[in-house]
Amino acid sequence: MRILSEKRTRPQRRPPPPLGRALNRTLRELDAKFGQGSGALIARWREVVGVEIAKRTEPVKLTKGRNGGPSSLEIRVAGPSAAIIQHQAHEILARVNLFLGAEAVQKLRIVQGPLQRPSAPPQTRTRRPPLDAAQEADLAHDLGAAPEGPLKAALLALGRGVLRPRRVD
Repeated sequence: MRILSEKRTRPQRRPPPPLGRALNRTLRELDAKFGQGSGALIARWREVVGVEIAKRTEPVKLTKGRNGGPSSLEIRVAGPSAAIIQHQAHEILARVNLFLGAEAVQKLRIVQGPLQRPSAPPQTRTRRPPLDAAQEADLAHDLGAAPEGPLKAALLALGRGVLRPRRVD
C-alpha cells in the first residue's frame, strides 16, 4: 500500500479518435476546392437537374455503396411535389450521373420535407419614370368631375399606370 501511495502510476492510454472523423473536415474542404462529389452536386444542383426540378428539390446526401453495392442519392422534396419528382427519377439519375460520372448513382431516395436552402433574395423591380407635368395635369383635368374619395384616388393611380412610358429592355 505504501509503495502504491508513493509512486505515481502512468495515466491510462486513450486510443486516437477514428480516422474518418478526423479526415471528414479535410475531405469536405478538398471537395469544395476541386468541385467533385457531393459538394459540387449541392453547389450546382440547379444546373444539373434544371430550374423546374431544382425549385422543388434539394440534394441531402450522397451515400456510397458498401462492398461494391449501389450508391444512392437522397433528395428532399417540398410537399406534394414528391409524386411528380418520383416520376422524373430516371431523368434526375441520368443528369446526376452525367455530372458525377457514369454509374456514380444507382438509386434515388426521395424524402418529403421543407427545403432547407436559404430563400432567394427578392427581385428588385425597376420603376418606370413618373408622368411629366403636362400628362399629370391632363389626367387631373379629366378626373376633375369625379367626387373626392378612394374611387378618385384609385382612378388617378390607374391613369398614371396606363400613361407611364413602358421600359424597353
